[in-house]
Amino acid sequence: MSKRTLVIGDIHGGYKALLQVLEKADIKSTDKLIFLGDYVDGWSEPDKVIDLLLELQQTHNCIFIRGNHDQLLTDWLLEKTDNPLWLQHGGQPTLDCYERLSLEKINTHLVFFQNLRNYYVDNSNRLFIHAGFTSLHGPEKEYHNTPFYWDRTLWETALALDDRIAETDARFPKRLQLFSEIFIGHTPTLRIGKTEPVRVANITNVDTGAAFTGPLTVLDVESGDFWQSSPLPELYPNEKGRNG
Repeated sequence: MSKRTLVIGDIHGGYKALLQVLEKADIKSTDKLIFLGDYVDGWSEPDKVIDLLLELQQTHNCIFIRGNHDQLLTDWLLEKTDNPLWLQHGGQPTLDCYERLSLEKINTHLVFFQNLRNYYVDNSNRLFIHAGFTSLHGPEKEYHNTPFYWDRTLWETALALDDRIAETDARFPKRLQLFSEIFIGHTPTLRIGKTEPVRVANITNVDTGAAFTGPLTVLDVESGDFWQSSPLPELYPNEKGRNG
């Protein structure tokens, strides 16, 4: 049985989409599953998402990356401080959900969130990270963790690249030369009118807008094949997600 490396984009509480797309991808126990973060905030079933991820961790080789929304929830679980911006940008359904959970379940999930990775580099020098990094010397040289799950300049830099600038040109972004490939989420491809994974230079964006009107995506990093759920509003017709 062949071994695949499958990368999964931002889920944002869309448990139904996660079930659907993992079935479409026909995941096997031999597959490595790399989740790019933002498991919560948007749709109403973040607890079920985390429960499923914890189950998958027992049967598959799973890598769980930290997203900015995961960090926002972690901060709230630890400090219980109000964050109006978080609540306005998808946090309210998550807050409502976690206020109904038992303390035992919350503590189990909190351990999961605290153990998330900021980034992962595989044996093929491929970087998997939620958002990006700012240091020209790579993520291991960052002074702070926040760029790993908040930065958008890595993706914006790739989008702004002039095709006439060769990789050997002194003007070519040094950050893009550090890795053979980079896989990110965080900034929905919907912003450039796409609902499928987008590759620019050596960066592939797998956040296809599941928090909003797009589908959830699973991508095979070797073959480039990908599978998608139904658009999330079809799976949660009575909810808004992060739309409006």
